Amino acid sequence: MGRLIGYMSNRSDRLRDALHQERAAIASTPAQADGWGLGFYQGGEVLHKKRPQTAGEALDWEEIAGDVRSHCVIAHLRQATVGDFRAENTHPFRMRQWLFAHNGTIDRFAALRGALLEQLPDFLQRNVRGETDSELFFHAVLSFLHDAGQLDNPDVDDRHVLHALRSSVALVDRLAAEVGGKHGTLNVVLTNGRKMFALRRGKPLAFVERHGLHDTRAPAGSARAEAEAAALRYVMLLSDGPGLAGGWHSVEEGHVLIVDRDLQTTIQPL
Repeated sequence: MGRLIGYMSNRSDRLRDALHQERAAIASTPAQADGWGLGFYQGGEVLHKKRPQTAGEALDWEEIAGDVRSHCVIAHLRQATVGDFRAENTHPFRMRQWLFAHNGTIDRFAALRGALLEQLPDFLQRNVRGETDSELFFHAVLSFLHDAGQLDNPDVDDRHVLHALRSSVALVDRLAAEVGGKHGTLNVVLTNGRKMFALRRGKPLAFVERHGLHDTRAPAGSARAEAEAAALRYVMLLSDGPGLAGGWHSVEEGHVLIVDRDLQTTIQPL
């Protein structure tokens, strides 16, 4: 079972605390984990931490991401279905300011890969580094954003991103049907660091909106520290988790959760 976590916050220094507070909801399944990756924004840069193979060790998101300082993070626990164990096949994937990760599988991908690749403009074809269905679907989304002139727009309108996701899903569904495949499982998270878009398509997807830390790792400290903890706000989303804990809400099948820079959430049909 793979896992996909998205996180946006008003503080860059509280990811570890947020992961601790949500540990019951985001618990991983180490025995089935083939690798993990983190993508995040720091100092205007898009950065990665990846381990393509886990060698069976126990995974603790608090330890893995404990030193990450970012307002926007994607974390992915991989159960490999397409592609071998190397960094190029490990989520999240990056293109310019965009980060992307996928929880699921495109049906009959080997048979439709060439046709999907041919749909991309040359510069996006050259950017595909690995073998996964996930990376190629990401580039399909980017191609539709490029067609709309929105690939490098930091303030891209929601409607353009929704159109790119909708068009990419329709394209993959059509190509799969042409080779006798079914609709694929496409739970995905896409972000440019300012907004986050999470599509539920085939697996559970849930999110939580928190105001303050109520379950911290450390005992009560100074009045200032407690005030900072109380001022923390974040949105965390989870694809294919073990179940809804307190405060978590499910996203309906075929809908997209949007988190903006002010941590306001909206849900739109695909």
